[in-house]
Amino acid sequence: MSRLVLQKCADCGRYAQLPSVLVCGYCGSEDLHWSQVSGRATIYSFTVVRQATTRGFDDDVPYVVVSVELAEQSGLLMVTNLVGEYDLDRLEVGQPVIVVFERREGATVPQFRLDCDA
Repeated sequence: MSRLVLQKCADCGRYAQLPSVLVCGYCGSEDLHWSQVSGRATIYSFTVVRQATTRGFDDDVPYVVVSVELAEQSGLLMVTNLVGEYDLDRLEVGQPVIVVFERREGATVPQFRLDCDA
């Protein structure tokens, strides 16, 4: 079972932006540990990709790349794909999403789908 984990500072309690870091960007502490997050987020921004530039996504064009703000901390953003069923004309900033995991090209990739239960 996959789970979404991010680095969290033991001193100030803030999550680190991706990718992983050696020191906390907020307080400078080196006391970082991996912490599971809920996987709940909202769409912060999005764009439609019409020509794949990443191996493993050729069959998916057009697809939506989203920047999502994770529920755990204001300003904690993650860039990923929007998967599942959605109407491109009805996508909006602020819509709730939830993480799902897919195997692509031998790696497990966190992606998000609209959270219809929110």
